[in-house]
Amino acid sequence: MLASVLDPASVVAIVLQVIVILSALLLGTRYGGLGLGLISGIGLIVMVFVFGLAPGEPPVDVMLTIIAVIGCAATLQQARGLEVMMQFAEKFLRAHPERITILAPLTTWFLTVLCGTGHVVYTMFPIIEDIALKKGIRPERPMAVASISAQMGITASPVSVATVSLASIIAENASITGTSYSIPQILMVAIPASLSGVFLAALWSLRRGKDLDKDPVFQEKMKDPEFAKTISASSHSLLDEVFPASAKRSVAVFLSAIAIVVILGAFDVLRPSFPNEDGELKALSMNLVIQMVMLVAGAIILIFCDVDNKKIASTPVFKAGMTAVFSVFGVAWMADTFFEAHIDSLESNLGGIVETAPWAYAIVLIVVSKLVNSQAAALVAIAPIGLSLGIDPAIIVGFYGAAYGYFILPTYPSDLACIGFDRTGTTHIGKFVVNHSFIIPGAISVFTSCVVGSLLATVLL
Repeated sequence: MLASVLDPASVVAIVLQVIVILSALLLGTRYGGLGLGLISGIGLIVMVFVFGLAPGEPPVDVMLTIIAVIGCAATLQQARGLEVMMQFAEKFLRAHPERITILAPLTTWFLTVLCGTGHVVYTMFPIIEDIALKKGIRPERPMAVASISAQMGITASPVSVATVSLASIIAENASITGTSYSIPQILMVAIPASLSGVFLAALWSLRRGKDLDKDPVFQEKMKDPEFAKTISASSHSLLDEVFPASAKRSVAVFLSAIAIVVILGAFDVLRPSFPNEDGELKALSMNLVIQMVMLVAGAIILIFCDVDNKKIASTPVFKAGMTAVFSVFGVAWMADTFFEAHIDSLESNLGGIVETAPWAYAIVLIVVSKLVNSQAAALVAIAPIGLSLGIDPAIIVGFYGAAYGYFILPTYPSDLACIGFDRTGTTHIGKFVVNHSFIIPGAISVFTSCVVGSLLATVLL
């Protein structure tokens, strides 16, 4: 063990440990979500067996809450409830085609807020592109910002993995900070902050790029008869789909569950109270409330909404969600091991910095989010550290939007799908990779969200 010859708390050891963590994150991102969790296990075992650090605590409560939410959402998807919601969204967009650049991102944002995951928007991309083409609007304008807004919606959703994680982290650290916020309290800051970012990005997108009839690259492509034929072909639509009553019931159950979570979070008196370790009566934690409500909602959908239970685990929502759970498991455990071992020295050396420049927390959160490609995983890894260093929980909530940093590189599945669905090629990755269609609307959304969120948090929390 290296600890026998090198003090784990020495500067050299800490630098080596940081290198191990960054190496694990960078290598893990090459293999996706599951790979990130597995590779983080290598970093964890090096910390424990090589450097002699005591293993931290994996975020079990957060992970169980995520599993409950994902299980319910996946059951909803198998009941075709998500398709019902998409059909309503398409009807709305096709009724106002001339405003597609503004309405498309607002629609994808709202869908994510309701469902808790940005992966529900894949069906919307060909619809948005089709509407834009028929109105002669450059598809890049609505499509790129719609992809960004779908991820921004995660920070405004009461049932997203990230929101649940943030509420849990703040509650778990209440003994340090003396403050705990309910999900409704977080959302009254996060919703207007996130929506402001999306709206400004949409406004900027109104004039981006050249109109299709003036775009020389597109016009050159249209000289190819085969290409022109693909452009003129109608895209996929849900308008003609006829859904069974069971699918509509599943939507009603799911939305009711979300409403119940919000109401129980807003009013402690509605939750049963139990004595804590000190014998004081405390209302049931929202982690457990969300778990119970989502399990019950999923069960009701399963029993009364004609669901093939054997196919629930095969739904895209379930696969994406469980991948996120595994990623959170590995990354958060590795990070917690490092920071728990060095929390005293970090507080003494960095405490003054974060007090005078709390925006530094937002920058770190953006960078880590990009490394792990997950808002929840970034929050679980970084938010507890910020709280331990003395950052006001209100600031943590205000900078919630900074958890979405993976717009920097166009590697996220929804961005890649968005590019693939744009038959015109206007939504693209540039020659230098970083000059892609998503970077400016993403930067506008995140920056605006952080500014508005921090101002609202100061006033409301």
